[in-house]
Amino acid sequence: MTNMPPPAPGAPPPAQKSGCWKWGALGCLGVIVLGAIGIAALVVIVFGAIKSSDVYKQALARAQNDPRVIATLGSPVTAGFFVSGNVHVTGAGGDADVTFPIRGPKGKGTVRAVATRDTSGWHYTELTAAPENGSPINLLESP
Repeated sequence: MTNMPPPAPGAPPPAQKSGCWKWGALGCLGVIVLGAIGIAALVVIVFGAIKSSDVYKQALARAQNDPRVIATLGSPVTAGFFVSGNVHVTGAGGDADVTFPIRGPKGKGTVRAVATRDTSGWHYTELTAAPENGSPINLLESP
């Protein structure tokens, strides 16, 4: 205990600290954390939806089995986490434009798939693998 002189007559009492700022800070932190969790969940759902599409699966399979891609990137060729683009399916029709990263032991690149869908399935207008260090590989052409 310190020896403090008594307050002067008529002086206001010393200010007391309130714990309200701590609760306010915790509330703000909680909102930020919940927002981050919500955004992460949305990203996982969107990426999962695109990755479960036939266009993505077929494009990845073609890149993984193409000898030109294997010669450039090495084997095995795997897909990265991030994917961009869109896949729209309406009844028997639809369209897709998807780009995603791939990598192998020798390097990495990207795959782009552009396709339309009708009753007979997906028809690609573009399907390329573009290595970082090399020319794009047209996966629609036979190796």
